[in-house]
Amino acid sequence: MSNIIEDFYYGNLEPQEVNSELTPKLKKKLSNLAEKEEQLATRLTGEAKEMFLSYVNAYVEFSTTSNADSFISGFRLGASFIYDTFVKNMKG
Repeated sequence: MSNIIEDFYYGNLEPQEVNSELTPKLKKKLSNLAEKEEQLATRLTGEAKEMFLSYVNAYVEFSTTSNADSFISGFRLGASFIYDTFVKNMKG
């Protein structure tokens, strides 16, 4: 049996790839988002289009960082549960 910590250390485990399949609900929402972005991008011109595309890029950067923060917070919460369950109670 493989050791998950060892696999993670050696790069055999990629957390972002664990659940790379989008649910039908998320696929629908992503499709709607992409459709709206395309509609806006084709209707805008000049400075307005540049500003919109800059906004989209800024939002993607924010979303990426926010998702990473959420992942880290969830991981820490899970580790706290494990510590409390298996370590803290053993100390007396």
